[in-house]
Amino acid sequence: MAVLTRGFAEARGTEMALADDEKSVSFGEFDPRVNQLIHALRANDLRPGDMVAILCGNCNEWFEMAMACSNAGMTFVPVNWHLVATEIAYILGDSGAKAVLTDHRFDLELAKALDDERSNNVQLALRVAPPGLTSEGRFTDYETFISTGSADEPDGQLFGGPMFYTSGTTGNPKGVKGSLTAMPEGTGPEIWQLIGAGFSEMVVPQGTTVLCGPAYHSAQWAFSFLPMIGGSSTVMQHKYDSAEVLRLIDEHQATNIHLVPTQMKRMVDLPDEVKAGYDGSSMQMVIHGAAPCPPVVKTSLIEWWGPKITEYYGSTEGSIITLIDSESWLERGGSVGTPLPNVEILVIDDSGNPCGVNESGTLYFRSLTGADFEYHNAPEKTAEAHKEPGVFTTGDVGYLDDEGYLWLSDRKIDMIISGGVNIYPAEIEGVLGGHPLVADVAVIGVPNDDFGEEVKAVIVANDGVDADGELLGVLAAYCRENLAGYKCPRSYDFSDALPRTGTGKVQKRKLRDPYWTDRDAAI
Repeated sequence: MAVLTRGFAEARGTEMALADDEKSVSFGEFDPRVNQLIHALRANDLRPGDMVAILCGNCNEWFEMAMACSNAGMTFVPVNWHLVATEIAYILGDSGAKAVLTDHRFDLELAKALDDERSNNVQLALRVAPPGLTSEGRFTDYETFISTGSADEPDGQLFGGPMFYTSGTTGNPKGVKGSLTAMPEGTGPEIWQLIGAGFSEMVVPQGTTVLCGPAYHSAQWAFSFLPMIGGSSTVMQHKYDSAEVLRLIDEHQATNIHLVPTQMKRMVDLPDEVKAGYDGSSMQMVIHGAAPCPPVVKTSLIEWWGPKITEYYGSTEGSIITLIDSESWLERGGSVGTPLPNVEILVIDDSGNPCGVNESGTLYFRSLTGADFEYHNAPEKTAEAHKEPGVFTTGDVGYLDDEGYLWLSDRKIDMIISGGVNIYPAEIEGVLGGHPLVADVAVIGVPNDDFGEEVKAVIVANDGVDADGELLGVLAAYCRENLAGYKCPRSYDFSDALPRTGTGKVQKRKLRDPYWTDRDAAI
């Protein structure tokens, strides 16, 4: 039995481990499938240190592959299923993935990505398909593949972890190699049990997690996979549906859930008759983050569900940095909380000096455990994110008050957060800027009542090009071909010129400010 699953298989074999939209798996069934997968991967020349990409929706097989890699010393690379083929090919090539797991919902884009020469390192492409749908071409059927492996406990098990890709402020996405990506050579998977136990204590020890956001996101992964290692069950939803989430909570007596502000708003906007049918007495912790939540939305959810809402501030690079519970948030209304005991927050002004209490500056963070991260294949980006080894920034601006609570006031980088998803304008500008009809472009975030922010492109057309509706349609189609849908601008402005500094830098603040004038916040 795999180290991370055998104890639960022995003690709680008939209890549910996983449930997706199609089926459920008990701990007694989960453990031998993880063993089979490890043996099958090894038989196909996958070794400790190799990368395995996962381009799947929220499904049981996602967790099977992640668990197998975590016991076999392999690194699993979650891939955003909204990406188009050229974006997928970049991640497959940059990560050096030797294998990739997908499901039938995303196999067309992956097939095109595998035809890209950047994906030549991929030796094995596995496909999860419903009964009756066979895998063809480059794909090997997942169930057929897993059946080739022995259910016996694998020997030589080693720690393996995730490498998440985060969109870059300049250019292509970057793989984040953090403290959970890899451990010193020879480290066993047992270290995961310590991590999972600690995380479960923070959330809910051995409860039931509802996963209603994409598992490829580091937060949704952390708040489902890590509690599972600690003994929790996970019931998941592929496509978010607020009413269905309420049903899942009551049906499975779920104890914890991660939400982003857009989901919270859709929850409180449900019809009264739907809300009235929700019991919710099993729910103990609702944790949210990823973007600022409108106070009226959060207050409404607290009034409905009770003081079970805990907010975190963090990042893929730095994990959880601060926490604030419902009572403390209601007293302060706007703070993202106090740092975890193992985190130090540094507020630095533009001259590199420490700021005083209630003085805003760029936020830097240091893990007192010595944990740090680097960007895969991007040492220059790693250096840019660090003030010194072990001290990094997310690019946010804020301050600490006299009680040690952190307040965010701005973002120094141009990142847009739409529906809890990070979107980096540089990537979109790189696409639009390459169109032959575009002379100049800037991408900004503007307010959206449902998603917090949405993407707007400000375009300067080439000389002689009529910036009319036809050009808008051309550029919109061009973006859809080259960018995942959530990155595509929702609106376009056309201008004769962009405001720039004397050194040529676009002054995005001048472009953004008119849209945020009547708002209480600039993010």
